[in-house]
Amino acid sequence: MTVTTTPTTTPTTTPTTSPSSATASSATLQGLGSLADNFNTFLTLLTTQLQNQDPTAPLDSNQFTQQLVQMTGVEQQLNTNSLLQTLVNNTAGGLSSAVGVIGDTVRATSSTATLTGGQAQWTYNLPSNAADLKVQVLDANNNVVASVAPTNMSAGDHAFSWNGKDLSGAQLPDGGTYTLQVTAVDANNNSITASTYQQGVVTGVTQTNGTTEVMVNGTPVPWTSVVSVTQPTSAATGS
Repeated sequence: MTVTTTPTTTPTTTPTTSPSSATASSATLQGLGSLADNFNTFLTLLTTQLQNQDPTAPLDSNQFTQQLVQMTGVEQQLNTNSLLQTLVNNTAGGLSSAVGVIGDTVRATSSTATLTGGQAQWTYNLPSNAADLKVQVLDANNNVVASVAPTNMSAGDHAFSWNGKDLSGAQLPDGGTYTLQVTAVDANNNSITASTYQQGVVTGVTQTNGTTEVMVNGTPVPWTSVVSVTQPTSAATGS
């Protein structure tokens, strides 16, 4: 595993979310809840009417059949609104914007990484110089699988790459999710809070249950956690 210092990137794009989408979604959910309450009330009244109807003048079956059809129609309309709102959320939630940064370098707030190709990578930032520093990699059960004491304890960004081997030297399989834990204190033994990031080129975009994620270093990162985007610079061509 290696620890290197990398330059700080400058934010050029900030992902945004639409408050109107959340409002519309909430209205649809309220409508479905109200419809469910009304439908239950309707069934209760209908059952009571059937139980207490005059045998010589029974209820008109066509009338309550029409009422059932109307209730079903309202339910279908609300479901359609919900599906349309999902499509709107997919766009407003950053899907189209996220696709636009494929090939760009992004920085996203994240302490987790996926072991891919025998490697997992993070970037951590020390707000001030540290007198003592320990970096550990934890598995999904919070067990320490790797630990290192970096010699570079200066303030700023530091890239950390783990080779996927546990404390015994065994190579762990790809696909696991691991967490970086940084513990640092200053010269007065005061704790220093480090920030951890995923930083790298976006290679793809996925969306699960309305949540847009960008693939960075083989790790899915929520689009809303991206704090900066840097476009690649064009190489100068010689004459």
